[in-house]
Amino acid sequence: MELAHSLLLNEEAYSQLGEVQKAEFIFDWLRYLEKLLVATSRSDVREKQKTLVEQLLSLLNSSPGPPTRKLLAKNLALLYSIGDTFSVYETIDKCNDLIRSKDDSPSYLPTKLAAVVCLGSLYKKLGRILGNTFTDTVGNILKAMKSAESQGRYEIMLSLQNILNGLGAAAIPCHRDVYKAARSCLTDRSMAVRCAAAKCLLELQNEAVFMWSTDLDSVATLCFKSFEGSNYDVRISVSKLLGTVLAKAIISKHPGTASRQSIRRVSLEEVLELLGTGFLRGSSGFLRASGDMLKGTSSVSRDVRVGVTQAYVVFISTLGGAWLEKNFAAFLSHILSLVSQSHPKATQTQIDAVCSRRCVSFILRATVGGLLGEKAQIAAAKDICQAIWKLKKVMDAVMSDGNLETRLGSADVAASQHMLVCALQELGNLIHSLGTTAAPLLQDSSAGILDNVISVTLHPSISVRLAAAWCLHCIAVALPSYLTPLLDRCLERLTVLKSSPEAVTGFSFAVAALLGAVKHCPLGIPHGKGKIIMALAEDLLCSAAQNSRLSAQRTQAGWLLIAALMTLGPAFVSHHLARVLLLWKCVFPVSPKDLETEKSRGDSFTWQVTLEGRAGALCAIKSFVAHCGDLLTEEVIQHLLPPLPCTVDLLTQLSSILKTYGSPLKTPSVVYRQRLYELLILLSPETYEGNLSVILRELAADLTAPDIQVAASAFLLPPLCHQDDLLILSPLLQETDHRFIEEQLLLGSGIACGSLEYDPYSIYEKDVEGDSVPKPLPPMLSVTSSAVKLFGVVCAHVGEAQRLLVLEQLLDSVKHTKGARQQVVQLHVVSSVSSFLKYVAGSKGHLGPEEVRRPVLALVMGALESPSPLLRCAAAEAWARLAQVVDDGAFTAALAQVSFDKLKSARDAVTRTGHSLALGSLHRYLGGISSQHLNSCVGILYTLSQDSTSPDVQTWALHSLSLIIDSAGPLYYTHAEPTLSLIMMLLLNVPSTHAEVHQSLGRCLNALITTLGPELQGNSTSVSTLRSSCLLGCAVMQDNPDCLVQAQAISCLQQLHMFAPRHVNLSSLVSCLCEILLDNSVLVNLCSPYLLLRRAVLACLCQLVQREAAEVSEHAVMLAKNSREELTLDANIREVGLEGALLTLLDKETDQKLCHDIKETLNHMLTSMAVDKLSFWLKLCKDVLAASADFASVTCVDTMQEEEGDKGDDASVLTNRNDGRPHPFTNPRWATRVFAAECVCRIINQCENGHSAHFDVALAQEMKKKDSRNDFLVLHLADLIRMAFMAATDHSDQLRLSGLETLLVVIRRFAAIPEPEFPGHVILEQYQANVCSAWIASGVVSDLNDIRRVHQLLVASLTKIQVGKEALSHLYNESASTMEILAVLKAWAEVYIIAVERHKNHRQSLKTPACSEESVGNGSISPDGLLDLVHADLGTLSRLWLAALQDFALLTLPSEFASQLPVEGGAFYTAETSENAKLHYYNSWALILHATALWLTSTGFVVADPDEGAPNLSRPVTPTSMCQGSSSGPTVKSPEDVYTERFHLILGISVKFLCSLRSDATMESITACLHALQALLDVPWPRSKIGSDQDLGIELLNVLHRVILTRESPSIQLASLEVVRQIICAAQEHVKEKRRSAEVDDGAAEKETLPEFGEGKDTGGLVPGKSLVFATLELCVCILVRQLPGLNPKLTGSPGVKAAKPQMLSEDGSRLVSAALVILSELPAVCSPEGSISILPTILYLTIGVLRETAVKLPGGQLSSTVAASLQALKGILSSPMARAEKSHTAWTDLLRSALTTILDCWDPVDGTHQELDEVSLLTAITVFILSTSPEVTTIPCLQKRCIEKFKATLEIKDPMVQIKTYQLLLSIFQYPNPAVSYPYIYSLVSSIVEKLQEINRRKPEDTAELQIFQEGIKVLEALVAVAEEQHRSQLVACLLPILISFVLDEHALGSATSIMRNLHDFALQNLMQIGPQYSSVFKSVMASSPALKARLEAAIKGNQETVKVKTPTSKHTKNSGKSSSIQLKTNFL
Repeated sequence: MELAHSLLLNEEAYSQLGEVQKAEFIFDWLRYLEKLLVATSRSDVREKQKTLVEQLLSLLNSSPGPPTRKLLAKNLALLYSIGDTFSVYETIDKCNDLIRSKDDSPSYLPTKLAAVVCLGSLYKKLGRILGNTFTDTVGNILKAMKSAESQGRYEIMLSLQNILNGLGAAAIPCHRDVYKAARSCLTDRSMAVRCAAAKCLLELQNEAVFMWSTDLDSVATLCFKSFEGSNYDVRISVSKLLGTVLAKAIISKHPGTASRQSIRRVSLEEVLELLGTGFLRGSSGFLRASGDMLKGTSSVSRDVRVGVTQAYVVFISTLGGAWLEKNFAAFLSHILSLVSQSHPKATQTQIDAVCSRRCVSFILRATVGGLLGEKAQIAAAKDICQAIWKLKKVMDAVMSDGNLETRLGSADVAASQHMLVCALQELGNLIHSLGTTAAPLLQDSSAGILDNVISVTLHPSISVRLAAAWCLHCIAVALPSYLTPLLDRCLERLTVLKSSPEAVTGFSFAVAALLGAVKHCPLGIPHGKGKIIMALAEDLLCSAAQNSRLSAQRTQAGWLLIAALMTLGPAFVSHHLARVLLLWKCVFPVSPKDLETEKSRGDSFTWQVTLEGRAGALCAIKSFVAHCGDLLTEEVIQHLLPPLPCTVDLLTQLSSILKTYGSPLKTPSVVYRQRLYELLILLSPETYEGNLSVILRELAADLTAPDIQVAASAFLLPPLCHQDDLLILSPLLQETDHRFIEEQLLLGSGIACGSLEYDPYSIYEKDVEGDSVPKPLPPMLSVTSSAVKLFGVVCAHVGEAQRLLVLEQLLDSVKHTKGARQQVVQLHVVSSVSSFLKYVAGSKGHLGPEEVRRPVLALVMGALESPSPLLRCAAAEAWARLAQVVDDGAFTAALAQVSFDKLKSARDAVTRTGHSLALGSLHRYLGGISSQHLNSCVGILYTLSQDSTSPDVQTWALHSLSLIIDSAGPLYYTHAEPTLSLIMMLLLNVPSTHAEVHQSLGRCLNALITTLGPELQGNSTSVSTLRSSCLLGCAVMQDNPDCLVQAQAISCLQQLHMFAPRHVNLSSLVSCLCEILLDNSVLVNLCSPYLLLRRAVLACLCQLVQREAAEVSEHAVMLAKNSREELTLDANIREVGLEGALLTLLDKETDQKLCHDIKETLNHMLTSMAVDKLSFWLKLCKDVLAASADFASVTCVDTMQEEEGDKGDDASVLTNRNDGRPHPFTNPRWATRVFAAECVCRIINQCENGHSAHFDVALAQEMKKKDSRNDFLVLHLADLIRMAFMAATDHSDQLRLSGLETLLVVIRRFAAIPEPEFPGHVILEQYQANVCSAWIASGVVSDLNDIRRVHQLLVASLTKIQVGKEALSHLYNESASTMEILAVLKAWAEVYIIAVERHKNHRQSLKTPACSEESVGNGSISPDGLLDLVHADLGTLSRLWLAALQDFALLTLPSEFASQLPVEGGAFYTAETSENAKLHYYNSWALILHATALWLTSTGFVVADPDEGAPNLSRPVTPTSMCQGSSSGPTVKSPEDVYTERFHLILGISVKFLCSLRSDATMESITACLHALQALLDVPWPRSKIGSDQDLGIELLNVLHRVILTRESPSIQLASLEVVRQIICAAQEHVKEKRRSAEVDDGAAEKETLPEFGEGKDTGGLVPGKSLVFATLELCVCILVRQLPGLNPKLTGSPGVKAAKPQMLSEDGSRLVSAALVILSELPAVCSPEGSISILPTILYLTIGVLRETAVKLPGGQLSSTVAASLQALKGILSSPMARAEKSHTAWTDLLRSALTTILDCWDPVDGTHQELDEVSLLTAITVFILSTSPEVTTIPCLQKRCIEKFKATLEIKDPMVQIKTYQLLLSIFQYPNPAVSYPYIYSLVSSIVEKLQEINRRKPEDTAELQIFQEGIKVLEALVAVAEEQHRSQLVACLLPILISFVLDEHALGSATSIMRNLHDFALQNLMQIGPQYSSVFKSVMASSPALKARLEAAIKGNQETVKVKTPTSKHTKNSGKSSSIQLKTNFL
């Protein structure tokens, strides 16, 4: 293919290729040329122009295919527009000659068509340059058209469109001729030609004034004609033409023509009249109102009506939203009049009426819902309401007229009913889409919406009553606060007006609809409503028999209410279940005998009522089974079953009853059947086992009944076909924007579309398609579809003999019927057999013996050759399911063979299509059958797909091929190349008029790309050929005019991009996607009319931005900048980028899936780009939020900001409006604004992962100065807050919640930053408390007064909830008030916790001296200020908190304790709503628990009585009173009991939560829970509780152990360890207390008899599970081994201490290890002496292990924190009293000696390698042993000797820091009071110390380190002097003095000495001054013996005095510098 990439065609390479490759080669060259020409310089093009033109024209003769000719024409035109235009006339003549040619052979056709296309393209590009030649050309083309076939007509129309486009006004001379030609083509028999003609006329009307003036009527009539027999594409094109022309007629100003001829203006009324005529009378014209018209028999064909409906929408959309807003009233009255009785045509039969209503609803939805902004929609809603009111007045007048002229009444009622239905449905939809923004509309009393709707509920027509009920449903869903009031109002009317039949049905519909709305309103309705409704329903059912005028209505109403009540779910229903089951039992006769007597007794009317009642009962039970699955226990099922046999008996009797009483019973009996079938489908077949065969017989009779006339295949079969196969059928089966109205065309003429009045019971069901009205089908149809479904289930469960019998019977019935009836029966039978096979396959069942296959096969086989494509499709599916169910290779092969034979022999399209799909289906369900099968399948399908005589056969064969490619997977590789070349050949040659073939080709290509998958990345030639073919194929499809083919192209490219991203040209792909999106979203409803194309584009974008968001975004903006054609929206994309365009689209789209994809795409873009393009994203969000309809609320926030000096912010909302540019977003809907607010939160989260400067003002400003391109979130803080406020003050509740959420995020993230001022008014109550608490807790505010304001809000909400659950609003379910109360309590808890923490921190900081001097400023808060504020309400709060915890504890009890719960519920929840309430408690209990624990701690558990001092509440909720019957007399508990209860409450909740942590437990809850436990154990009283109850302690420890095992977070583990430490302290206190009291009691007795306290008693045994100490050890080991695996002997493989390399732990790790060591060292104190012996080895092993594992050398001789902790722990253990106690003394001594040995062993090289351990750490450990244990541990010679050696060795180490430390340690040993310990060390080490010092003396120290060594050494010697005995002292002093004196200097030397020498001098002199007086005699004798020393000393003293004199004037007080510089490194362990 690379050879094709040159400016001139490479003819040499071209000539060597085969036929198919040639076509590909040419196409590739032309594609390349198109890009190249634009990029090449003019001169180069002109040079080669002649050759190029020749090459291009020669291609004309090589019969190019459709895509090739299109590209060829484009290139020719481009070449002339860039190069010279000399030879263009020759080219035009040449094309004209080709067209004139008389050659009519098929082979010559492509050349002719190519010439036509070239002409179009040349004129389009060059336009007026071509001067006057166009008249000849057009004439020639039009002449050719007369003899052209459909393809020719198609191309000629498109070519004329291009010519007109290029010439513009210059083409006026031939407008009339073109118009005439196009008129005839607009009613052509080929649909593609109609579409092309519509496009041509659309181009023509731009210049041809007559089309929208004089000829307007005939254009309209022409379009109506064109709609007849049209398909979806034609309707779209023609409606676009008609709508545009009519809109033009209204807006045009007729420039210039007015002077020459007067053109009359067309008024809006006339235009609407024209459209109305089409809608009502169709295309029969105005004058030809022939006889049948006058007689009123002809009916408008549905396709005309649907086409006109679409034209209405185009007409209004073209005029635009603003126009609609102005003219809405006129438009509304016209649209509604279409279904009024003055036009009997539209509403002649019910079927017609339903369809017309659908059309009217569609027009209203698409215009009002699509074009108007929220404000305009509210105005429109008022207009609609006005219309309803007028219609109602007319009706009232008629109704009140008495019964004189009842006839007239009924006609008038009928007149208004359809108008009312449409108006009510639109009103409902409008309010539904407005959501809570519609609140002002409903509050506006002048509009009176609710009153109007409720009053219409009494309308005589049932459809109006249902529509009114549905409207109320929409209002309740949109505004949940109206749900309960509306429900009350309707229930009240229903009770009052029980005697009016209209009121009974109307209001029962309304109540049912409102109950259906409950599931959309998360807050629900009060629980008591269930009781009221149930009572009312029972009353209606019981009173039905009293009054025959009302019995039918009351029966229906009663059951409807019960059925609707079931949708509320188990919580509501469980209380009424018994009564419902009783009613169910009573409604059916008990035995068959009773049924017989019934039959003989009744009359027609009683049977009607009976059947109505029984159908209602069935419906109620069906609703129960569907919505209350949890209540279906065995017991309930037993109650449900008894009436079932009777219901089936009645079913069998229906036909005879019908015969007896005739037609009035027809509908009730059908409804009864349907209800029974629906219920049986839901129940499992086991429940009606006994009746299976009876039911099956009835079903078979039903499906083949003689009275069924209509074949409604369109709703029966689609569920039975495979979704993918439906694509090859009519596009109507696919999802389109017009599905709502197009559906009626699908169903065929005799069938009505669904409508609410066919099944009132559907009003409470959840609707399938979002917010539109439920559309149940007429009973006749729905009973068939239920029967088909049920047949599948029942047939699979009956015995095999019976199954065979029924299938045979069905087969016979198909054979024996004739004509049209046969089709109907066949349809039903095949549907039910398909349903049966589908069920068996799904439930992995078996078909039965061989004989059963035969009838099934015969049935399916017949259907495979049925003329109905849908039936063939279903049959192919059944064919494959049959093979799947039989599951036998031979059978499958036989089936395939049948199809092969048929395909080889059959010539008719029907058989070929059916069997080719059957082959595909077989493969789909059974995978690759076998390779030779695969080969033959592929071979046959290849042949079929090239059968150009029948596009249908090609379509089906190719579709089937795509299924085979999909299922064969890797087996298909061998066929990949031939298949690909087949696809390419067809793509390049199949005419574009056969779009369906191209769609199938697209599916094949897609399947092929998926099968090749990642292989496509390869570099081998074969792979790259495949890949370039795939890309070429995509290019061909992208150019196809059909939208669905383009959608296929896009999804193929998406696949390619996934597998081989480098080879897909991203920029061209993105520009293609953007053009589709933007071009199509210019007008709301005229976006690419194809929903599937828009979906494909977004799915593709969504995938692209996951990988390369930034590139996609750039390409889009580049496209907008470079696009030469003026796209309406490119200005917008230039300004707001692709992101903004997507947001705009999100606002306009209504399709759920599309909106989801748009949001996903935006989210991916935000995630990858928001941080880099911060300002851009924030501006986008701000524009969307600021563009909201209502500015009032925003401005008030802004002015506050302005006053506070926020002048620097240029992007203020207010200034933004005045810059004259149109705003990029006009009135976005609330859902879009909510999304924008969510985006703001996401942006903040993204920034959290980014640079720290995003949250640091100073840093951000600094970075911004460095590089102005830097952008940080904190710089936009004002904007963030403003956006949050805009959202939080909006009309829409959802937006307010998002705004508050954003506000919370902003506050939490930016709390630590110097505050931007921040006004404190917040709106919604439940969040009011939360936001306040977040704000106080964040510490943003420093001024106490500000906090007071917020605090008042909190107090207000507290006062409100104190009233109790009784007085809270009854608008919502009780659980809603639970939610509110708990939210407030949680907020208070948060504030209290913060206050206590601040108070604590402040107290600690006061203890450090630095802070105490700072005075607390008057403006800032004293930390206690906040606590004081809270204190006032603590009494109240503490009680509410305790009550809430008590509730929580009760609610979380396991279900077996349910019987013990209080009957009326808890303090804040009612018993019935406990399930819903649980969730709210789960959200808030943790903080409340923490706060309660803090409060109890602060009172120290010693407040006399909680009720004192606190204001008395209206409800007694103290936990004391909750458990007592009455508060009189002796039941009052002692404070001790109260506290014990509270203590256990908190402990119980914590333990229950911590011991079974759910995966969704938040870190926040766990931390709060642990903190609560810490707070609890801070005070003595609870500690004594835990200490005295050993089991309790152990349980807690085990729970904490689990928490540590299951949660990795260090903070949680630390908190747990802190609790463990407190538990151990409590145990210690307990043991001490017991010992003390024992000593006091047994003071006189002998000491020996004292019992042993503590664990381990006298034996020393610790029992796991019963021992506190053991549990603690387990937990500590767990922590230590996790951090230091080396401690685990199992891991290291040896029990000995094997030293690995020591390691530093992370900060968190060190903290955890240190905490564990602290706990370990506390353990011996909890044990008895024997017990302590048991645990000592473990504790020592672990402590020394930590020391060994973490003794890392650190610079400066510091000790790592873990080493410090282990030394501290060692010291604690060694100095334990147990080491001295008699019983344990000897054992301890042995163990401690072993421990010391272990430490000494750490030094010695292991395996010959020296360890990197820190000597200082080990020496310190030895020192700790020497100093802390009793002497006998360390004084045994062998140990002592080793210790002394270690000290000696360490003194030899060169490292100064080690030496300094060693001296310090020795100093402490030498000073040890017991000579037995210290003397050996003194003897061994003094001599070497003195030597060291003398060496330093000789060398003179050079740096501070040596100076310090010397100073420490001297200190050691001085200490020795102090310790030494009298007789040795003189020798020591004699050693010491010379060394000291040698360092003193005389005054001369002092002046020139270094600072170190000077320091030494000072140090020595000072020491001499001290020693001299102390040991004067020795001093004197030394001085006397050495005159030199004496002289030196004197000189120095003298010199020192001099310097002191000099310094005196300058400083009064100089500290001794030598002293201060010596670093005091006393270790704190000693």
